[in-house]
Amino acid sequence: QVQLVESGGGLVQAGGSLRLSCAASGSIFSINRMAWFRQAPGKQRELVAQIARGDSTYADSVKGRFTISRDNAKNMVYLQMNSLRPEDTGVYYCNGLIVVLDQLRLPTSPRDYWGRGTQVTVSS
Repeated sequence: QVQLVESGGGLVQAGGSLRLSCAASGSIFSINRMAWFRQAPGKQRELVAQIARGDSTYADSVKGRFTISRDNAKNMVYLQMNSLRPEDTGVYYCNGLIVVLDQLRLPTSPRDYWGRGTQVTVSS
């Protein structure tokens, strides 16, 4: 019903920048919240940033370096990552708390959807 597709990952040197994008598609009625998570090798998935109704929050480790933004008309979310560090390396996942339309075109309860992730590697 809903697909989230990330793009923009890659290999960058420490101090560099990357911009991640995530496109949501499908039978979407509304998107309550969109977020970026990341998972480093051997570690648990962690919340990096989220945005809902214009308000955004960040993990302490990325405050001042990362910026999350949304384009509601296009169902897109972005993550601008500056001053990247080797510890930012990991797979970055797009997440959305989304209300979808059922077969009768009626809105259902919101639920979480995930993208497949995009790899970000920061070399020292």
